[in-house]
Amino acid sequence: MSETNSTLSKSENPKKEGLLSNLAFNVIIPTLILTKLSGDQWLGATWAMVVALAFPLGYGLRDLLRLGKVNFFSALGIIGILLTGGISLLELDPQYIAIKEAAIPGLLGIAVIGSTYSRWPLVKTLLYNDQILDTAKIAKTLQSNGNQAAFDRTLKQTSWIVAGSFFFSSTLNYILAKTIVISPPGTEAYNSEIGEMTALGYLVIAIPSALILMTALFFLFSRIGKLTGLKLEEVMVAQ
Repeated sequence: MSETNSTLSKSENPKKEGLLSNLAFNVIIPTLILTKLSGDQWLGATWAMVVALAFPLGYGLRDLLRLGKVNFFSALGIIGILLTGGISLLELDPQYIAIKEAAIPGLLGIAVIGSTYSRWPLVKTLLYNDQILDTAKIAKTLQSNGNQAAFDRTLKQTSWIVAGSFFFSSTLNYILAKTIVISPPGTEAYNSEIGEMTALGYLVIAIPSALILMTALFFLFSRIGKLTGLKLEEVMVAQ
C-alpha cells in the first residue's frame, strides 16, 4: 500500500509543480513586479516591465527547448509576450494592448476551426492524442463497427466547442483590457494596470475557458464510448 501511495505521489508531483510554476512565472511574479516595483524608488516603469515580462518569456522558451520542437500554442504565447513588451516599451496607444489581448485567442480559435478542414485538426493535438487516449485501439474499433464517419463529425463538433472557448476568451480579453488599461505606457500606473489585467485574466477568463474545454473533453469521451462501445478506462492511456 505504501509503495502504491509513493508511486501516486511521484506521478502527481510533476503535475502539481507544473501548475504552480506556470502560475508563478506567468501570473504571480510578473503581477507583483508590475504593481509593486514600478515606482522610481524601485525599478522604474521601463525596467519593471522588462523584468516582469522576462519571467513568462523565459518560462515559455524553456518549455520550447525542453520539448525539442516548436509548439504552435507555445510559440503564439511567446509572440504575445513580445508584443506586450513592444507596445509598452515603444509607448504605443493602450488600445493596441486590447487588440493584442483579443487577437491571440481569436487567432487560436480560427486556427482550430480552419484545421478541421485539413489533415491535421488541432483538436487532436489538444484533446484526442495518444498521450491521453489509446487512439490506435479507438481507430481500429471505429473501423470495425463502421462508425468512423460519425466519429469524424464528432471531432468537428468538439473543435467548435474548443474554438468557442477561445472566442469567448478573446471577447473577455478585449473588454478587460479596454476597461483596465487606460494610462499611457511608460508610467507606473500603466504597469500597475497591466499587472492587474494579468491577474484578473486568470480569474475572469482562464477559469471559465478551462470549464468550456472540460465540456469539450467530456463530450468527446462520451461520444467515443457510444461509437466504440468501449468504457473510458479501456481507452485511456495508463498514467
